[in-house]
Amino acid sequence: MSRTLIILTLNEIEGVRTFIPLLPNDVADEIIAVDGGSTDGTREFLQEYQIPIFNQTRRGRGEAFRVGVAHSSGEFIVFFSPDGNEDPDDIPRLFELLEAGADIAIASRFLPGAQNEEDDEALPLRKWVNQAFTLLANLNWNRDRPYVTDTINGYRGVRRAVFEAISPSSMGYTIEYEMTIAAMRAKLTIVEIPTIEQKRIGGETKGASWPTGVAFLKFFLGEVKRDVQPHAPLVVLAGAVGLVLVSWAIARRR
Repeated sequence: MSRTLIILTLNEIEGVRTFIPLLPNDVADEIIAVDGGSTDGTREFLQEYQIPIFNQTRRGRGEAFRVGVAHSSGEFIVFFSPDGNEDPDDIPRLFELLEAGADIAIASRFLPGAQNEEDDEALPLRKWVNQAFTLLANLNWNRDRPYVTDTINGYRGVRRAVFEAISPSSMGYTIEYEMTIAAMRAKLTIVEIPTIEQKRIGGETKGASWPTGVAFLKFFLGEVKRDVQPHAPLVVLAGAVGLVLVSWAIARRR
């Protein structure tokens, strides 16, 4: 019953300087980093803390997930991005959910008591788009189980056996959506905790709005088509009309 924390980095020197020193020594049995080619001192800082670094040779968040899992040994895995959005205090809670029986544990920005970084904005477009994709996933694959409020957030934990069984193939940010939908389809146990999402600390967001939004829409439509469900035409129509209009906004952070 071992824990692995996988830290995902690409030019996040401000974030690692802030958060790595705050991690308790016993937060995990194994801590590793997957780096996409940082040139700002991120790698050197991680080396000072003797955190093993594995190189990500192909771009994309999905590839970072797979590289991390391939080089880890823990039964329970939590992915953490030290960019300021994710609260490191949630790491032990995610591990505890996995150890208590959850197949996937998600830090939700939309549960009661949670906070999304756009909550103080007049037009929280990314939040609305996230919730739209989440609603569509629940309507299609999770109708008879507890509603999952944040299907897209990458701050999550997963059992190694579940990740390997799902074998997600997405290269980019759709990997989290792919994992959630696959778990819903397989009737696996998804458990959420409320999280407080803060503003990014330094660095640059890695997702461009249009490409990421279109990627999510294409992935969703492909999953619906794959299942050929009786109610799929209505859901596809609703998804296509609604999400095309706002998909450009989904990745202001992502």
